[in-house]
Amino acid sequence: MVYTLPAKLRDLAFQNKRVVYNLLMKAAAETTLEIAANPKRLGARIGITAVLHTWGSAMTHHPHVHMIVPGGGLSDDGTRWISSRGNFLVHVNVLARLFRAKLLAMLGKAHDDGRLKFFNALSYLADKRAFKRFLGPLRHIKWVVYVKAPFTGPEQVLRYLSRYTHRVAISNRRLVAADEKTVSFRWKDYRVKGRDRWKTMTLDTQEFIRRFLIHVLPKGFHRIRHYGLLANGNRADAIAKARELLAMPARPKKEDEEAAPNSDELCTRHCPCCGSAMRIIEVFDRGSQPRYHPKPSEIWIDTS
Repeated sequence: MVYTLPAKLRDLAFQNKRVVYNLLMKAAAETTLEIAANPKRLGARIGITAVLHTWGSAMTHHPHVHMIVPGGGLSDDGTRWISSRGNFLVHVNVLARLFRAKLLAMLGKAHDDGRLKFFNALSYLADKRAFKRFLGPLRHIKWVVYVKAPFTGPEQVLRYLSRYTHRVAISNRRLVAADEKTVSFRWKDYRVKGRDRWKTMTLDTQEFIRRFLIHVLPKGFHRIRHYGLLANGNRADAIAKARELLAMPARPKKEDEEAAPNSDELCTRHCPCCGSAMRIIEVFDRGSQPRYHPKPSEIWIDTS
């Protein structure tokens, strides 16, 4: 699934990256979860892995959210797995209308709370009435939400995720040539069908760098997020329950997991630097983030 920010809001997003990007991801996730939970649609609690993208193929500013969503979810009581109907999850028009309403409401609230800043040509939007007039036409246009058919297997899911999570703006394979003055790269023109949609663009080095830096996110911003059944707090239990209801075999342990030392073994180890005994402060699953945050007095820094 892909949720796209309308073109009219892109300059606003660029001047307020942290706020607007957060709202974009939140509105998209809430829309998907709410529509899927509606008994008239799917009637299930689903999971989402969402990745924020801010670029188009030509490295221009084009904020949108890519999502991977299971083709079904758990019933409210957790006793049944509810599958989607064939290749159909929910209709894009339903998603687009709710997404539009949610994001516009969130932007209005952010303006009221003074969380949005405006510069240069957008300075006039600091006025509350001007901002409402600015948002008005956006309530009557069609917002773009795209839903693609399910993947054919886990390998395809991983391949898709790898393309969208571990690069910024452009991949090395699209670079054609570069020197002190220019950079050439391949880009996809979506207005053209077939092989002719791939073209080559040459930019001055400074313009290429400018376009790349547009997509540097605010420090600490999480561009990959998980919601619903795939949220970090309940992901392991939810996936185990889904596998049980779908009559799938338990997830096999990997060799490194089976060979992992237990807590007692770890407690007997000593720091290779100072020789002191090491103490376990937290154990967390692979792929999860630790929740323990040490105090300054607990942090040792080697200054040698």
